[in-house]
Amino acid sequence: MLSTVSSQNFKRDQLKYERVRKAYSDKEKTLLRRYQKCGFKTLSQHVFLRAFKESGELELWVKNKTNNNYVLVYTYSVCAKSGTLGPKRKMGDMQVPEGFYRLTVFNPASNFYLSLGVSYPNTSDRILGEKNHLGGDIFIHGDCVTIGCMPLTDEFIKEVYIACVEAKNSGQEIIPVHIFPYRMNTKNHLNYSKKHPDYLKFWNNIKEGYDSFEHKKTLPVVSIDKQGKYHFN
Repeated sequence: MLSTVSSQNFKRDQLKYERVRKAYSDKEKTLLRRYQKCGFKTLSQHVFLRAFKESGELELWVKNKTNNNYVLVYTYSVCAKSGTLGPKRKMGDMQVPEGFYRLTVFNPASNFYLSLGVSYPNTSDRILGEKNHLGGDIFIHGDCVTIGCMPLTDEFIKEVYIACVEAKNSGQEIIPVHIFPYRMNTKNHLNYSKKHPDYLKFWNNIKEGYDSFEHKKTLPVVSIDKQGKYHFN
């Protein structure tokens, strides 16, 4: 039922499931039109997902294999929210994580229609969070309910799921997912940091990764030191 992103013959295996077949039937043409408007002829492209908790948005960015610059294809609305601004630090805190992740699981038979697993907790979360009590099972999924995940409508998850299947099937081994508390421009960052001073150090750190992508439209290489701080190259 669960497919890891390292599976071979990925699209073929996914299409064994009725919901994936229906997603392609319902949304493949719609998604392809979105890609074509941005200059991509096929769905066999690399993708990057970026989410903003405050505005409830999930962005689908796409690039081809020979160009490192990503193009924003579409922004999807998150249809239910959980927790508040700030990182997830323990099990049961209802928080959506904040930081730099990747997809780890494709679930074509999810309790929440279709779902894509996010690699929380990462190394930074393990260092900065509550030891041995971090929780997990963070997904981008359908069915508008959540306790720390990022739910889309079933119609929207069909598109995002197809995009990620196509990316994996075309050879993209790592599909990045960056999750931010808000759009971290200077005005927003000053405003929200004043309201939540306890998160200022962490938010200043992840803003470096946000700024890097905003300026270049290429993904930084992310590493994490022994204090749980992110570094970007």
